[in-house]
Amino acid sequence: MQTQAISFDRFSQQADEACQERIVAAKEKLGKRVVILGHHYQRDEVIQHADYTGDSLKLSRLASQSEAEYIVFCGVHFMAEVADILSRPEQVSILPDLAAGCSMADMASLAKVERAWRELSTVLDPDETITPITYINSAADIKAFCGEHGGIVCTSSNAQKILAWAWGRREKVLFFPDQHLGRYSSFKMGVPLDEMVVWDYDLPMGGLTPEQIKKAKIILWKGYCSVHQMFQPQHILRFRNEHPDGIVISHPENCFEVCQLSDYVGSTEYIIKTIEEAPANTRWLVGTELNLVNRLANRFKEQGKIIQFMAPTVCMCSTMARIDPQHLAWTLENLVEGNVVNRIVVPQHEAELAKITLDRMLEVS
Repeated sequence: MQTQAISFDRFSQQADEACQERIVAAKEKLGKRVVILGHHYQRDEVIQHADYTGDSLKLSRLASQSEAEYIVFCGVHFMAEVADILSRPEQVSILPDLAAGCSMADMASLAKVERAWRELSTVLDPDETITPITYINSAADIKAFCGEHGGIVCTSSNAQKILAWAWGRREKVLFFPDQHLGRYSSFKMGVPLDEMVVWDYDLPMGGLTPEQIKKAKIILWKGYCSVHQMFQPQHILRFRNEHPDGIVISHPENCFEVCQLSDYVGSTEYIIKTIEEAPANTRWLVGTELNLVNRLANRFKEQGKIIQFMAPTVCMCSTMARIDPQHLAWTLENLVEGNVVNRIVVPQHEAELAKITLDRMLEVS
């Protein structure tokens, strides 16, 4: 039976150690009624409690296949939305801290995307010539927009397959919110840089001329990941100078120059797998989020693998870091008492359109 929700104030000043004990106790009481999902970029104090770890789409699919009533997503807002879209009707998606957002996802708001579509319609018929593709790191209403306009979702691991599908249907692609994933993936497919343009959503017509729009094969939204933009070509050049035998691996959210200088480029899962399968006693420079890099360094230390973070300064995903032991303990103890806090619900019509794009992606990839 539902009671009055427990206030977060009772947890906010508690030490991590005390919260860890409360998390374990609450999880034991809830049993299989709850599944905790931990994205790779979560801090160790949180991810140790996860039933599943991975990237956002993998986690949501695993949760939907579980018998859990409650899905507690230790990630960011768009991830909990995907979990709600893909889960069964009786499952409840929860985000322990509603302030855990994604700055890159926020760069492509529905209002800005709809305005871009209207402006593009003054040059050509977008519904006949452009396939909108949104990176999964986007809000549910953006995924729904793509569903409404014949578009699709992609991930960092299947972007090239999705682009090939899109170009097989229409002449052009509008790719958002991450320009870097779109640029690198298109270039790997043989699209020249002069057939890529960047749509600046703060400028009329994206800052582009009608001629530039007509010539472009892909229109890249001016969005980026605040963590991955910290990595620079000089970081790689310095590493290669100091360690000629070292290996560089990067996420495709990095800028084009960083990806070009890297030995390997791929998704978070790809980075983990590549380092895991590498010979012992190899040295790696890794261009992705700090928590994951540190975890890899500790995991493979006994194999003599030296794994270091690409940037000389500390840069972690600050919004992802908002999920802490305090919020997780608070969420779980409320569930024990029959209270659901911070439920994420995507409106039905929006969820149906968004699911179309996710289903298309799964079918294509």
